[in-house]
Amino acid sequence: MMVLASTTVLSLYLPIAHDHRIQLPRLLLHHNLSKSSAPMSLSWCWFLVLVGVWWLRLMLVVAEEQQGGGCSAKMCGNVIIFHPFWLTDIEMGRSCGSASYQDFDVACLNRSHPTLRSSVLFNIGFEILSISYDQRSLYAVDLDKLDLCRARNSCHVPIWNTSVKLNGPFRIDPGNLNLILYNCTAAAAASARWDRGLVQTSVRCANEWEVLVRAGVPHDATGDYAGYALEGCAATVVPVSGSSAGPGINGSGYEQLLNDGFRLTWSSPPQPTLLPRKFTCRIIF
Repeated sequence: MMVLASTTVLSLYLPIAHDHRIQLPRLLLHHNLSKSSAPMSLSWCWFLVLVGVWWLRLMLVVAEEQQGGGCSAKMCGNVIIFHPFWLTDIEMGRSCGSASYQDFDVACLNRSHPTLRSSVLFNIGFEILSISYDQRSLYAVDLDKLDLCRARNSCHVPIWNTSVKLNGPFRIDPGNLNLILYNCTAAAAASARWDRGLVQTSVRCANEWEVLVRAGVPHDATGDYAGYALEGCAATVVPVSGSSAGPGINGSGYEQLLNDGFRLTWSSPPQPTLLPRKFTCRIIF
């Protein structure tokens, strides 16, 4: 009886993230084939196909988790939190967000206040008022500015430009207007009160300094507000909603303007894509 040498070649390609794929090592099965051994070779091939299907399902689950797809929609207050945003699963002790989306983590304070973290260490972030997933935008409140307005003793409250506190994916929408908070010495504040565009706030530190505010300042994409500088005053720029501010607004309603929030947009990290790859099993005689 004639015996034929045979090699079974199994090539598996698994769809992983964009421009990446895993190719399992080719399995070369050398055996002597007679007419009676051919069915055994086919059985081996089908066995390896089943193993490959199982492995493929496993890799698809991993790829989905890497894309953040494992995060289900959740409610925090009246806001739906969904991809690319995510809430930490306190019960499981972990988050469903991937490393690419760490800037989109949301803390649900008191189970009703969704909050984005600040990029400034030990600084409170932004409360989310609403999210438009279609427009990739949200309205948020700069919380430490509200705390500043409500503090009984403002001597040790640092004031940061809002833009400094934003994490990488987020941008201030150019349709916003700005409040400029002026932290002025007593002498500078007395001199600046002659400017009719300035309003005195309740924020002060004894007789050392006090805060004045100017409203309706247009957004500058370059962040150059040097034209609004005042001698003896440190200026802080805070965006507010253009629709809330309106034309001819002054700073007397600064607390309400801060409460109404401002519009942010975001850009998502590059999305990994799953591309179909070939799955071949061939027997060479």
